[in-house]
Amino acid sequence: MSRVYNFSAGPAVLPEAVLKEAAEEMMDYKGCGMSVMEMSHRSKMFESIIQEAEADLRELLQIPDNYKVLFLQGGASQQFAMIPMNLMKNRVADYIVTGQWAKKAWKEAQKYGKANKIASSEDKTFSYIPDCSDLDISPDADYVYICENNTIYGTKFKTLPNTKGKILVSDVSSCFLSEPMEISKYGIVYGGVQKNIGPAGMVISIIREDLITEDVLEGTPTMLTYKTHADAGSLYNTPNSYCIYMCGKVFKWLKAMGGLSVMKERNERKAKLLYDFLDESHLFKGTVVPEDRSLMNVPFVTGNEQLDAKFVKEAKEAGLENLKGHRTVGGMRASIYNAMPMEGVEALVAFMKKFEKENA
Repeated sequence: MSRVYNFSAGPAVLPEAVLKEAAEEMMDYKGCGMSVMEMSHRSKMFESIIQEAEADLRELLQIPDNYKVLFLQGGASQQFAMIPMNLMKNRVADYIVTGQWAKKAWKEAQKYGKANKIASSEDKTFSYIPDCSDLDISPDADYVYICENNTIYGTKFKTLPNTKGKILVSDVSSCFLSEPMEISKYGIVYGGVQKNIGPAGMVISIIREDLITEDVLEGTPTMLTYKTHADAGSLYNTPNSYCIYMCGKVFKWLKAMGGLSVMKERNERKAKLLYDFLDESHLFKGTVVPEDRSLMNVPFVTGNEQLDAKFVKEAKEAGLENLKGHRTVGGMRASIYNAMPMEGVEALVAFMKKFEKENA
């Protein structure tokens, strides 16, 4: 068997140890004679899987007791509607737009009330994070919304915005569990799991309990009400049970690796190797201002579209997959999530050096 280095932004690389363990358990999970895929979500066996997954996530992120952990379907994109439906009591919310996903969330929120764009980096193709230390926060805003790590453009909030007492809601899809977080600074933290945690098809929402109420916008479907899922322990309907199982295995892998502080150090070393090369290269250049660079998603270009295409093609032939940049920006992008080993980044940098020499 030959595995490639997969730099996809999502669905993305998973830890090999987790994949092997899941493969061993595929036909017969812990002697029950069936796969987790076949198991009733109401069974005692699955109950232990989901409870253990939540407990391990709470331990990793040090989630306070007054926060609920919800395993939901619909991906992060469904949260673009679910958040205003549940939180927009005054029908006013403030959005900081630093990329396509924040922009989509802001546009969706406009269907439910007044969604103010109070800061943006669109003027420079989302290549930086705006100063959010003294924003014009709306007095009647129900919350302030950010996308903390921008998958497409490769930027990251290094300092959270000053919300002046308003609830902070954050989409952390592409930096989830890549470093420690202080959950108490947020009202809601959520992320699609397909980038840094597990297979596609699920979002994890961590929500402060006082925000989970029956006081939602009129017409909000039962399935889009946080209280529905919180009251049922994420089992109101059949959940994505296999995804929960896989995420649980990744949580255990993260604990075995030493936790999130260790992962942050590991991710910093990987990112430094790639960014250092980009900064010294005469052919490739990064597209993000250095102070706002993401540890997870690294976009870069040659400045020549034909050369970019040649690089992506030859990289694929060399076993370096999914380096083509997002369709909205072009160029290249290397997503170097938790499960990407240092060897993968070393192989990428070595190939980039070779390509530069051959195409000087």
